[in-house]
Amino acid sequence: MSEPGAGTATTTAAVVVPAEPSVSLTRSVTREVGKAGRYLGQALRLMVGLPDYDNYLSHMAATHPGGPVMSYEAFFRDRQSARYGGRTGPCC
Repeated sequence: MSEPGAGTATTTAAVVVPAEPSVSLTRSVTREVGKAGRYLGQALRLMVGLPDYDNYLSHMAATHPGGPVMSYEAFFRDRQSARYGGRTGPCC
């Protein structure tokens, strides 16, 4: 009679765990989490009807350099008018 386990091969996998995460990986993850947070914030503001003035300014600088830029108050009134069609009271 042979001993238990005799003649069977046993393999163990070596797991290499770095002592510290890579700095570039940490920065990459941090950047992606920050980007996701900005998108989430923008989506929440749009859902409750708050216009995104910073996004408007970025758009104007990138696509219409030197063009006229609305003040925050004018931008807010324009977005409110676009959303509600210029109505000031209930429709009925």
